[in-house]
Amino acid sequence: MKRILLFLGTNLAVVLVLSIVARLLGLDRLMAQQGGMGGLLIFSALFGFGGSLISLAMSKFMAKRAMGVRVIAQPANNTEQWLVSTVRSLAEQAGIGMPEVGIFDSPQPNAFATGARRDASLVAVSTGLLRSMKPNEVEAVLGHEIAHVANGDMVTLTLLQGIVNTFVIFLSRIAGEIIDRAVFRSENGRGIGYFASVMICQIVFGVLASIIVMWFSRHREFRADAGGAKAAGSGNMIAALERLKSASNEPLPGALNAFGIGGGAGAGLKKLFMSHPPLDERIAALRASANG
Repeated sequence: MKRILLFLGTNLAVVLVLSIVARLLGLDRLMAQQGGMGGLLIFSALFGFGGSLISLAMSKFMAKRAMGVRVIAQPANNTEQWLVSTVRSLAEQAGIGMPEVGIFDSPQPNAFATGARRDASLVAVSTGLLRSMKPNEVEAVLGHEIAHVANGDMVTLTLLQGIVNTFVIFLSRIAGEIIDRAVFRSENGRGIGYFASVMICQIVFGVLASIIVMWFSRHREFRADAGGAKAAGSGNMIAALERLKSASNEPLPGALNAFGIGGGAGAGLKKLFMSHPPLDERIAALRASANG
């Protein structure tokens, strides 16, 4: 789950910085004046996808920094040797390049995978996961994370986020112009209230638009569970999720959240902003698949 929140947080920050730079340079105004709504939409797409792609390129670096991941360059003990060997075997089965393998210090059982390319990813596990799970359960969790990479979830998420960004930027500028005319009585809708209104609307629309991204995150979590079950066995994947359910599982920070293994319970509006389906739903889906 940490992986998604870190990605979303980075994306929001990047898009806001790009929007401020565009405003200071007058690029958004220039595009709108020369091309009307079409020009504004092109501007929004360029900056929307640009922000998403920059976030993707930074994802592995940001994950390492945010989580304090220690990449295993040379295994120092049997646990690290087993971890690297298991990831290598799973990566070969999935047909992807060998990921970097890392460990981060956390008492909570968790893991995540991230990276801009299938053949240049990062898979990291917490010290708590290694201590609390049996080797076959850890293998299932690693299979789940490798499935995220093999399925291209980060790239698909980036494209979806680019589309969302485009409409957030586009609609926030239209709303900003309307607010500036109606509230601040600007003749051309580009007065002093325009910039502040655009920034506020961009944050609000961005948060609301994250509902779409979170829906996608929940959907592909079932696919990753199926990948973990295929790699290590349904029983082991179910056992790993049961172990997570029994633990007090602290969510990963920021945009990494959607790419972690964990997930809690949620209902109503809260569920709309969850990057993972409830563990009970994931376990039920695996059992139904195994029995089917």
